[in-house]
Amino acid sequence: MPKRAERLLLLALDFLTVNLAYYVYYLLRVRSGWFAYPIEPDLILPMLAIYVYWLMLFAFFGLYRSWYAQSRLDELVTLIRIVTAGVLVLFFLIFIDDESTSAQTGTRILIAAYWIVMVGFISIGRLALRAAQKRLLEAGIGARNTLIVGWSAKARELCDMVIKYPALGYKLVGFVDGAKSRVGKHTRRSEYKHIPVVGTLDQLSSLIRQHEVREVLVGLESSEHDKLIYIINECTGFEVGLRMMADLYDIVSGQARISSIYGVPLIEVTPEIMKPWEESLKRGVDIVVSFLILGIGLPFWLLVAVLIKLDSQGTALYRQERLGRNGRPFRIFKYRSMADDAEKKSGPVWASRKDPRVTRVGRIIRKLHIDEVPQFINVLLGEMSLVGPRPERSFFVEKLAAELPLYKRRLKVRPGITGWAQVKHKYDESIEDVKVKLKYDLFYIENMSWRMDLKILFNTFYVMIMGKGHT
Repeated sequence: MPKRAERLLLLALDFLTVNLAYYVYYLLRVRSGWFAYPIEPDLILPMLAIYVYWLMLFAFFGLYRSWYAQSRLDELVTLIRIVTAGVLVLFFLIFIDDESTSAQTGTRILIAAYWIVMVGFISIGRLALRAAQKRLLEAGIGARNTLIVGWSAKARELCDMVIKYPALGYKLVGFVDGAKSRVGKHTRRSEYKHIPVVGTLDQLSSLIRQHEVREVLVGLESSEHDKLIYIINECTGFEVGLRMMADLYDIVSGQARISSIYGVPLIEVTPEIMKPWEESLKRGVDIVVSFLILGIGLPFWLLVAVLIKLDSQGTALYRQERLGRNGRPFRIFKYRSMADDAEKKSGPVWASRKDPRVTRVGRIIRKLHIDEVPQFINVLLGEMSLVGPRPERSFFVEKLAAELPLYKRRLKVRPGITGWAQVKHKYDESIEDVKVKLKYDLFYIENMSWRMDLKILFNTFYVMIMGKGHT
């Protein structure tokens, strides 16, 4: 089932079940005769307000993410935890003030009753949808195109598992031979249970693109472990899940998560980096802070633009293509701090210390990091975040990815206005600087949290007020 259709169905189901649960609670509270009411309270408006509350809570904790290949039991446990917390908040902030439930026993009954009907109705709705999805997947409808990397006993074992458990949702496109093709020699072609070998390891990225692959399963022999980093690098930049046989866990210790679905032990090599609620919180902070900085500082930002125009020829703002999350290109906004035709003769090059192309006003705004302010527009558009690896041009991404393993891993998250590498190291002036900053970026990606973001923002603010920016 397409993600959009699944999300719409979930929203419709939750609208029905949440409102139905409230209606049953209303009947118990008002019309059961157990609690006296001088005037019967309104039904519709409170019911809609409560639905909006649950909608925001479910979205915040990631209950509208794709269920694909996730355990229904895990989803149910998560749902019960969220409903329990949500019900307690509702009663202590709203329903506890209801005069008719002032008796402690009555309040406990209502809390328990509302919790039971909420868990019951929401769970039934979700389980019904998942059961329908499972039936569709077993019939081959909505399965995701999948490649198996490797041509070995383990790869064929993976193939057997996928065929045995169609509800996993894998539609096998073919095998990718773990060997690399050689110029002038024919690549061996074969098949297993009518699943063909479609290419070799050095063709992996093009095969993902060609077959619109959404899942890559790795079945390498122990002697082929050295190819794992190459596979991760080739898959980075695509919206694909990467999973492998459980006995390879020691190769990616600290980066993997084991899940067992229908008895199939698979390692998720590149799982979701942040918890759903943390990602929601991060995005919320991005929006609020960007609105405040752009709105409150508008007169000053206009003055900066005027000074740039008066100081040198050219536009005050310029846009340049960068690569964002999953390698998607976008146009970044910046105040112009260099001469208008700075790269006309040299082509794409890194800025250097005391760069002669930097204008007088440009030197000041770069030192105070004011040249980055227009990027808050990119943050509002969802192309960037306040904190993350700096976005780079595709020219440099391809060049650096060829020299530095896992460089494209930076594309796993939204790029940021500031980041751990920016507060810990200077601007890129050489390949050695890039290597050092890559370590910081990878450390940030593997340890992302709202607490770390706050630490980076405070460090960035200190750098700005102390005028320690690069000039």
